[in-house]
Amino acid sequence: MLSKYEKELLVTIWEKMSLRAEDIGAEALLRMFTCFPKTKTYFAHLDISPRSPHLLSHGKRIVLAIAEGAKNINTLTTTLAPLSALHAYQLRIHPTNFKLLSHCILVTLACHMSDEFTPVAHAAMDKFLSAFSAVLAEKYR
Repeated sequence: MLSKYEKELLVTIWEKMSLRAEDIGAEALLRMFTCFPKTKTYFAHLDISPRSPHLLSHGKRIVLAIAEGAKNINTLTTTLAPLSALHAYQLRIHPTNFKLLSHCILVTLACHMSDEFTPVAHAAMDKFLSAFSAVLAEKYR
């Protein structure tokens, strides 16, 4: 699915983005809640206003999980198994939401990375986030 160069590129991107994990994650979540309001239902018990502690904390966890997945892309299914089970069995998040968030992460990265978000980086990130979403949704089958 991904070439060696694309895998290395993803690790580099997520190493940089991990330094701003709260900001990137919170912005992507807020973008998702704004563009896809139904996704808010899973967060009704939290303050999801811009820059809220809940949004920053959850956004950071998401970005760090994605960065960990990028580092372990060859074992993505194993790496994400606990997250997949959590989202399927406890949180019961509809798997479509993973795709929606992936799209919002792509847009957020494009905004933050500017010229560094080349067509090659965009394509690699899109393929990776699609795989990430698919692995998270595996426990639903």
